[in-house]
Amino acid sequence: RRQDRPKAADLGPAPGTRILKMQTAFNPALPGSGEGVRIFTRTVKQMSGGTLGIKIIEPGRICPTPDMLDAIVAGDLEAAFTWSGYAAAKAPVFGVFATIPFGPGPEDMTSWMLEGDGGRIHRDAYEKLGVTGIPCGVQGGKGGGWYRGDFNTVADFKGQRLRFGRFAAEVVTRLGATVVPMPPGEFFYQLQQGKVDGGEMSTPAIDASLGFDKLGLPYYMPGWQQPSAVLDFLMRKDKWEQLPLAQRAQIETACRANIVWMLSRSPNVQGIALEKLRESGVVIKQWSPELLAAFRMHANTVLREQAARDPDFAAALANQRAFIAQGASWRSLSRLP
Repeated sequence: RRQDRPKAADLGPAPGTRILKMQTAFNPALPGSGEGVRIFTRTVKQMSGGTLGIKIIEPGRICPTPDMLDAIVAGDLEAAFTWSGYAAAKAPVFGVFATIPFGPGPEDMTSWMLEGDGGRIHRDAYEKLGVTGIPCGVQGGKGGGWYRGDFNTVADFKGQRLRFGRFAAEVVTRLGATVVPMPPGEFFYQLQQGKVDGGEMSTPAIDASLGFDKLGLPYYMPGWQQPSAVLDFLMRKDKWEQLPLAQRAQIETACRANIVWMLSRSPNVQGIALEKLRESGVVIKQWSPELLAAFRMHANTVLREQAARDPDFAAALANQRAFIAQGASWRSLSRLP
């Protein structure tokens, strides 16, 4: 009888199905990057006809999120879905894909990765670590952050305790702030308790999902510190090469599809999130021209100093900037005022 037939979900993987265990840096319940984890694994399963599956392992289950690259190299993790910025601890060049203040937006980052030299630079940087890294998503800009007070002038930053990462931390330090390092999961509580005065979290959609609107603090825009970021699928190179060519192609194609999905999803989900934040009473402010100019000036200095220290970073940043500049005329002439 029809009702007695077992459901596909009850049968488990079909015989011969390859299951990859993949720890994610993003809670799959969160919008944007979290959703992207689920969309990616579903696409791989559908493209392979069920012969390749990816089991999602929650953040931190096997190793702390920032340590996933080390775990991949050591063989403790089979696969990972992560933010490319974490790899900057191993090689500064990865910062070009995730933490460049006033860097390219998500569309330009995608163009550089898929049509320019970004994909090659990204691949080569991971291969030097013995890892296969595949761009598997592009996250849109972050919000500018949540603050316990008004920030309108450079003087307002002096003595403030702020949470920022990477190059942005160096920028606000030069404005007189004190950077307080802390994992994302602690920021809400520390800000609520007044142990920090403000800082960045994530995109508006993720910030809203995490309840930051309940703090009663102003939300600043735009996120000058991270206009876009590349998300990566990682496997150790020897393990990747053990996969059949067809399965490798399925993962690579699913990653490209995931980039497209994230690009199309982001404007809508972020717009809805900003509406919900306003409805809940959040005051959304824009950085003053004075502060944006100061951010940009110090960011250029910080990036110039990093380029002087690391030739790979310097080459990648110059390549990215040249590619973006090449399309600047078209962007200016083709978009309606």
